[in-house]
Amino acid sequence: MQALSNASRSRLTRVLKPQILLLNSDYRFLSTSTTSSSSSSSSSLLQFSISPITNHQCQYGVAFTGLIQGNYVQISQHPMHSMMQTAPFSTASVSTEVSPTEAVKVLYDKILDSVNVKRTMSPNAWLWSMIENCKNHEDIKLLFDVLLNLRRFRLSNLRIHDNFNCALCLEVTKACARVGALDFGKKALWKHNVYGLTPSVGSANQLLLYAKTHKDANLMVEVMDLLKGNKLPLQPGTADIVFSICYDTDNWALISKYSKRFLKAGVKLRQTAFDTWMEFAAKIGDTESLWKIEKLRSESMKQHTLASAFACAKGCLLEHKPGDAAVVIQVLTQTLSDKKKPSIMVELQKLVDEWPLDVMKHQKEEKRKALAAILISGIPAMVTDLSSMGLEVTINLKDLTSKEGILC
Repeated sequence: MQALSNASRSRLTRVLKPQILLLNSDYRFLSTSTTSSSSSSSSSLLQFSISPITNHQCQYGVAFTGLIQGNYVQISQHPMHSMMQTAPFSTASVSTEVSPTEAVKVLYDKILDSVNVKRTMSPNAWLWSMIENCKNHEDIKLLFDVLLNLRRFRLSNLRIHDNFNCALCLEVTKACARVGALDFGKKALWKHNVYGLTPSVGSANQLLLYAKTHKDANLMVEVMDLLKGNKLPLQPGTADIVFSICYDTDNWALISKYSKRFLKAGVKLRQTAFDTWMEFAAKIGDTESLWKIEKLRSESMKQHTLASAFACAKGCLLEHKPGDAAVVIQVLTQTLSDKKKPSIMVELQKLVDEWPLDVMKHQKEEKRKALAAILISGIPAMVTDLSSMGLEVTINLKDLTSKEGILC
């Protein structure tokens, strides 16, 4: 075979040598041959205006194959490599990042100019206005940067080591919940934070209200963990929100867990919390828990509400005691205000139309048939007893027996 000429060998060497991508300080990729020729290097420069590689990008498969060493990435021969050389790419064309609103950006610049350039504390009104004007996640990001700078200025220039009062933290978490910036909202609940915020259970309640609106039990668990980790005292209002989230998400395990925590902390539960808790127990057919909750409720509250009374009536029906269920409702008619008495018939109709199906869904398959028979016979018996007690009961029972097939 005829030997290659020096010129041909040189060209072949340049073609076969691997390419190297250099990642410079402004995050541009520069492609250059391993040869030292300046003309060859300059002709192969590729300008990519893209952000640096992150762990997240690596996790989902950046199309580069090779080794990352120091400040360069060595690329093996790959179809993507040749495509990159001919197709310019910029993430700016696909970016969906939201920009800060103009009002927040103006206030941000004014506050930073005051503390970092003029070295004077900015007016409080600017900060409060910034909080009120936050409309998206980027606004909250600027807000927390402002808080960091104000905290630093108070320490270094004013020698103020105390945090801002808890009222500021409350408004900040309200803003975070309003725009859905939950990552920053959770940062505000840390007792030791770099933003000078003083967290309180009231601030935590703002995030819990967000979780309630969105039926987000996972967020509720995170917030409750933050309350515990930062030793923030629990309040009755917190129990109201937590219990309602557990009810709305049909999570009995969580309401059982957190009810113990509230009671252990000495929190005096409100009637609304007891109502939700008892309704939930009746909904899943857990009479053992229902009577325990009723005992706790009766120790602090003498009279039943509409919800707690009907929960007890349902408990009696589950135990095949329709006469006792009728007595509970009859007593309720005597203690309930005239304004609320019409609601009794509404709840009675729900007891007939909705509750049997709800409670059956939470039973094991082998127990459903027996329970269905108890309810189908017990509910009409309760209505009959109510009528004999002198109550005008106008309840439609015709659909109850037709549900036997569904309940079984």
